[in-house]
Amino acid sequence: MKVPTQEIKILNSTVKVFFRREDLIHPFVSGNKFRKLKYNLLQAKKEKHHTILTFGGAFSNHIAATAYAGKKNGFQTIGIIRGDELAFKIEENPTLKFAQDCGMKFDFVSREDYRMKDSLDFISNLNQKFGSFYLVPEGGTNSYAILGCEETLTDDDTIYDYICCSVGTGGTIAGICNSASPSQKVLGFPSLKGDFLQKDICNFAKQDNFSLISDYHFGGYGKVNEELIDFINSFYKENKIPLDPIYTGKMVFGVIDLIKKNYFPENSKILLIHTGGIQGVAGMNLKLKNKNLQTIQFDD
Repeated sequence: MKVPTQEIKILNSTVKVFFRREDLIHPFVSGNKFRKLKYNLLQAKKEKHHTILTFGGAFSNHIAATAYAGKKNGFQTIGIIRGDELAFKIEENPTLKFAQDCGMKFDFVSREDYRMKDSLDFISNLNQKFGSFYLVPEGGTNSYAILGCEETLTDDDTIYDYICCSVGTGGTIAGICNSASPSQKVLGFPSLKGDFLQKDICNFAKQDNFSLISDYHFGGYGKVNEELIDFINSFYKENKIPLDPIYTGKMVFGVIDLIKKNYFPENSKILLIHTGGIQGVAGMNLKLKNKNLQTIQFDD
């Protein structure tokens, strides 16, 4: 699969920046969600499952992508959703409404119960409730997801000195680390606070060729401010590339800030990985409107 790569002009810098437009892979299953689901769907078919069950929050890219991919590949889909109050707000939530329209069934659980989602008792209760299913973890990260994410880079990408991507559950960067050449440095930009990511990534990464840049999470997962929204809107006007505010927007903000601070050696070539997630912008804009704040605009 040939994915477009677009150069980004950075004023007053010898650093060259290129954007891998993984967001253009598919309108509904884009970026790393396509990569993570590819081999999971094949494995589910191999094991003769008819139902895929997974987890996510109110505006989860993974929930939306799994619902659509499941429908197109002949699977029933079940979403275990964090927040039991959301059961009464499906029509108000663009992500959940889309997933429901794709045929996904929901089970809304309290945030307290959701923290137990990886326990054997929790999974056993789900089996009793729904019967047999193929389980995909929250965010989609497992060994099959890593196989898909390893295909993000190609042999032609050895020309880049740095590969940069956002980090959620760590699957995407682990796959990129595995396929990067020994001379390349992989930089991950976590979208959430916490020291656990290093260990999670090392569970799947076969090379110790990455660093986490933890200064650009903007307060944590799902947190934004006026500066970030301004940046996303300005970036779109200049480059016609939409950025999501949860993952890729924070990563690009961080990379450009580091360029201004001379973090990268002169004449470095940097490849940015767009992990998709644009469907979540509608949900973020609802939150911003409720607070009477500036929204994200991709209108020409």
